[in-house]
Amino acid sequence: MNSHTSRRSVLWRGLALPVVAAMAGLFAVPAQAQQPVKIGFSMALTGPLAGAGAGALLAMQIWEDDINKKGGLLGRKVQLVYYDDKSSPAEVPGIYSKLLDVDKVDIIMGPYASTQIAPVLPIAIQRKKTLISLFGTGINDKFKYNQYFSMIPTGPSPKASFTKGFFDIAMAQNPKPKTVAIAAADAEFGRNVQEGAVENAKAAGLEIVYNRTYPPTTTDFGPIVRAVQATNADIVVICSYPLDSVGWVRAVSEVGYTPKMIGGGMVGLQFTAIKQQLGPLLNGWVNYDTWLPHKSMQYPGAMEVVAKYQERAKGQKIDPLGYYLPPWAYAYLQTLEQAVNATKSFDDAKIAEWLHKNPVKTVIGEVRFAADGEWTASRFPQVQFQNIGGSDIKEFTDMAKQPILSPKELESGKVIYPFANAKKK
Repeated sequence: MNSHTSRRSVLWRGLALPVVAAMAGLFAVPAQAQQPVKIGFSMALTGPLAGAGAGALLAMQIWEDDINKKGGLLGRKVQLVYYDDKSSPAEVPGIYSKLLDVDKVDIIMGPYASTQIAPVLPIAIQRKKTLISLFGTGINDKFKYNQYFSMIPTGPSPKASFTKGFFDIAMAQNPKPKTVAIAAADAEFGRNVQEGAVENAKAAGLEIVYNRTYPPTTTDFGPIVRAVQATNADIVVICSYPLDSVGWVRAVSEVGYTPKMIGGGMVGLQFTAIKQQLGPLLNGWVNYDTWLPHKSMQYPGAMEVVAKYQERAKGQKIDPLGYYLPPWAYAYLQTLEQAVNATKSFDDAKIAEWLHKNPVKTVIGEVRFAADGEWTASRFPQVQFQNIGGSDIKEFTDMAKQPILSPKELESGKVIYPFANAKKK
């Protein structure tokens, strides 16, 4: 009896184990599908770059929600893993080491701004990670890393493109300017744009009568403005960060300095809070921008993203309009999304190879990348503040007061020249 029972028990176990295993395999969810795709990055959420960085993060979170509603990437939900780099380049290497070694993220994305991106690229090269950066200028010039891609509309000459339109506008005037002064913050972005401005000035045949940097910690711009004024330059190019830009605009007004044209490469004049802070003092300034809701820049999906952003930005201490950086932050994740879906892979090398060979369609238009990861063509608008009457936010939603002057295909208005004439209005 016992022997018979034992044999039946053994037989049953022998039959049952494969059946149970098969049933488990039938109903089990693959381990990979249970784990989200982790996308890691740092972002300037405090410090001088937070005016743009916080808005960029919200746009990225909107993309995260949108992609997860569609089922994620390759059937896996997406999880953004991020840390505040405090607008400090010194914070960045440690953050990316933590993302890769502790958080074990699948993919890294670049932070915002040249000074923050520069410390990440050597890490990406060492780890053989593809890196898509957000608004970095000439970061890959020295490295020539074939897995780097830049989400910024600078084109094949990133350093020069920030001010190329500024010089084109100036040289189209009659009489043409003959001299230029160039002032730049002594930091990664400032020096890069300064180098490009010198290149543009030489190409235009202008005499450079002033070309200096100033410490990023500068707070009193009066002496610098007076030194530039003493050169009697026809036009002035400034390559600055947000706090500097505010200092320049105020000091130029206080000194009563009126060159024929001024601006060019100033970060911060795109931020709604700074626009409202400066108000009519901005009239006449010509400066780069990246995206504004002009008809010429309403690419498919752009207005929908901006509308979502503005709705979610209510009540938050971030840029309420989201024109400058949010569409680009959404677009650089769209770039990753399309490469992953096309290659059906999270492999960095495959993603990079696909991006080199194919265009991507984003909310800021179609993008093609060159061998160095820059855009194959520049699309950098220069705008002028005109007829700003106060500090109400409606002043800066009226695109007639921020016409695009360059490039021709985006143009929506004409320059008021010289600068003094725009200040009268």
